[in-house]
Amino acid sequence: MPNTQTTTPLIAAEDLRQALSRADQDWLLIDCRFNLGNTAAGETAYAQGHVAGALYVHLDRDLSGPKTGTNGRHPLPAPEAFERTVQSWGIQPGTRVVAYDDAGGMFAARLWWLLRWAGFEQVQVLDGGWQSWLAAQGPVDTRAAARPPCAFKIQPRASWVLRAEQVLANLGQPDRQLLIDARAADRFRGENETMDPVGGHIPGARNRFFQLNLQPDGRFKPADQLKAEFEALLAASPVDTVVHQCGSGVTACHNLLAMAQAGLPVTRLYAGSWSEWCADPSRPVER
Repeated sequence: MPNTQTTTPLIAAEDLRQALSRADQDWLLIDCRFNLGNTAAGETAYAQGHVAGALYVHLDRDLSGPKTGTNGRHPLPAPEAFERTVQSWGIQPGTRVVAYDDAGGMFAARLWWLLRWAGFEQVQVLDGGWQSWLAAQGPVDTRAAARPPCAFKIQPRASWVLRAEQVLANLGQPDRQLLIDARAADRFRGENETMDPVGGHIPGARNRFFQLNLQPDGRFKPADQLKAEFEALLAASPVDTVVHQCGSGVTACHNLLAMAQAGLPVTRLYAGSWSEWCADPSRPVER
């Protein structure tokens, strides 16, 4: 059965440091550092120093499925493949998972969402990431960590994910779908597009750049501020119509995390996002 004991979406570095020092809980720390322009950079950074005991996971290898050219830049892993990955991490039903990166949660949020989609609730993102851990003087190590594998079974929540054809069918139906695009405003407008071959956005989408969820120090804004900002973005639209997307389904998870931190209900993800959408020239584009 899915783990039903819920935790807050974020954990502060000092709170994590103190919790680890008590050793009364099975904690799994996961380093998600990554660089879209240099896909080896995260592993290099991990080897140079990471939260003591943390495993390293790679966005392309561990948190994404194979690319076909039409399913986006970071397609979701197949459930059976992700289950094998989770088992290799040694997650048990009582394990507490904390993911971190050095990009304001940009990549850690993807792992947070994947585990929750897989039915595992006790997962958090380290607020402020690697930088906050260093500031809290948390223990650091350069040795690669490992845990014995387990037989943990995932239970994916299929209703949390929409496919391209579902998004297309719901266009122009505000009572069924409100798309929130997490990309930067210029890419949303179709300007300065360097990641995908076509610029623009899915018709009717609203823009919420994921970095707007953060304070200048890289930590998330207070929950009440996030709640007010998302409610203003939704205006009169019901929360249950929200569908998150971005360029490839990664930073959309940051907005999902921010809404969860704000205490708002679970919403859906169009995982293929713009990179999948624009791969089919028959799909409409707005600029």
